[in-house]
Amino acid sequence: MRLTLPLAASTGAQTDLLLLGLLAVSLAVLGLVFWLMLVYAIRYRHNSPVDRGALAEKSFRFEISWTVATLVIFFGLFIWGSTIYVRLYQPPANALKVYVVAKQWMWKIEHAGGQREINALHIPVDTPIELIMTSEDVIHDFFVPAFRVKRDVLPGQYETMWFRPDRIGTYHLFCSQFCGTAHSNMIGDVVVMSAQDYAGWLTTSGGGKTLAAQGKGLFIRYGCAGCHLGGGTVRAPSLVGLYGSPVPLSDGSTAIADDRYIRDSIMQPKSQVVASYEPIMPSFANVIGEDDLVRLVAYIHSLAAEKHG
Repeated sequence: MRLTLPLAASTGAQTDLLLLGLLAVSLAVLGLVFWLMLVYAIRYRHNSPVDRGALAEKSFRFEISWTVATLVIFFGLFIWGSTIYVRLYQPPANALKVYVVAKQWMWKIEHAGGQREINALHIPVDTPIELIMTSEDVIHDFFVPAFRVKRDVLPGQYETMWFRPDRIGTYHLFCSQFCGTAHSNMIGDVVVMSAQDYAGWLTTSGGGKTLAAQGKGLFIRYGCAGCHLGGGTVRAPSLVGLYGSPVPLSDGSTAIADDRYIRDSIMQPKSQVVASYEPIMPSFANVIGEDDLVRLVAYIHSLAAEKHG
């Protein structure tokens, strides 16, 4: 009978080490407290000859020492934990992007090649994977215990998470946020494959048109091309080469044109207006669904290559 939880991602080793550190410190504090309780219980027991009338001399040196030592230990744990947390928000530039749309009660997976999955995620081993996630309805939570990753998936915005699987196999996927009556059924599998098997799976899964190609059709259907690809009568910023670039805003700040920024610009165009442009773009909230948003974002991402191609 296997009692240990498998570790199948290189990004999870630091998480395990941090938890062991927290456990060790907690046990040390617990042991110290119980040891002091035992000492005082014996020392000042009934009929003990110890003088209880004299006041002990107060030592600020002792109090300051243990207070500073405790502060240093726990501050060190805080820095350690926050470093790991921040690292999970900064995927490598070469990470393989996969889009995840949560819905009561399923996980919808979209690959760049157009392959689609329900409650399953096929990925190659030893490759950084970046998940771009959103929800169509309520708050969900993407949790893969073997990878030591867990992230809330929120409606109306993108959340990102990355990991690097280093063991071939099939691992459980859960929603760890109560999301309704069939919450317990919102489960799936993450299948980690060799590079060769993954390439074969992409071919046999038949994606058809890529996400970017599907997004191009939507870009034209919703009338975006007339304004944002030039040649139109409306003055709007060009989207060619936009992805990943800094965008100066009308309030003097600067935003990076990542997946989250592009999605927000489509759904809430007046929240971050580009400098020197009028806020005339209509909102597409309640017009474009999350699945189509994924395709539009993928298409705008592909336009970055046109500028550098």
